[in-house]
Amino acid sequence: QLVESGGGLVQAGGSQRLSCAASGSIFDINTMGWYRQAPGKQRELVASIVRGGSTNYADSVKGRFTISRDNAKNTVYLQMNSLKPEDTAVYYCEVTVLRDGITIEYWGQGTQVTVSS
Repeated sequence: QLVESGGGLVQAGGSQRLSCAASGSIFDINTMGWYRQAPGKQRELVASIVRGGSTNYADSVKGRFTISRDNAKNTVYLQMNSLKPEDTAVYYCEVTVLRDGITIEYWGQGTQVTVSS
């Protein structure tokens, strides 16, 4: 229901753009975000954006990554610039919707981002 694209291998200092599109069965999306998980580490929030456009970033990516969304397309993007080897991880898209007062989470399948030094 969440289809991610982008990712792959990039050299340090390079850029990549991730996209995540929610299927039509997912609507009235509240928060959209990107998480990442490196080998041996816990999954961590990279960036999130609420429907109104307010954003939140992990300190480690501030000034380098930009999250944006297209509400008409139910799609969230993550533009990653000045990539570092420590950005290497599997990146997961996450969206939340509110149904009858209950928050429901949806997760993408994950996409590998590898930054070579």
